[in-house]
Amino acid sequence: MTVYFERTTRSPLPVRELFERSRSIDAHRESMAHSRERAVAGVTSGTISLGEQVTWRAWHFGLPISMTSRITEMEPPHRFVDEQVRGPFRSFRHEHEFRGEPGGSVMIDRIEFSAPLRPLGRAAERVFLAAYLQKLIDVRNEYLAKP
Repeated sequence: MTVYFERTTRSPLPVRELFERSRSIDAHRESMAHSRERAVAGVTSGTISLGEQVTWRAWHFGLPISMTSRITEMEPPHRFVDEQVRGPFRSFRHEHEFRGEPGGSVMIDRIEFSAPLRPLGRAAERVFLAAYLQKLIDVRNEYLAKP
């Protein structure tokens, strides 16, 4: 079963700046310092672009986790999509959308994923994993949206 959720974040930053920050490997690493996340392969610094991939290594739930994702769609400065190529999920897709609004911009994250374990999967996806991922996105976005 696939789980879907959205997160909306407002920022005083212009759309293009927020779009660039969202593609920044360095900003992502800094926003996820609490989980010791770091880029270990592919694009490991600077901004990631269409067709490129990055492998992240981090600690979640007390375990080392690796995930490789690729930028599969991009419409600068309004949208890009990253999808898991290899990692802990059965599937994982993250759409990033950016819109201008008076006084800044709004960033909308749309996440679709399936947990790796089927017997436990449905309950874990809805109750535990979705809430955990929402919190990670909120922490990341709070960092990115700051002027």
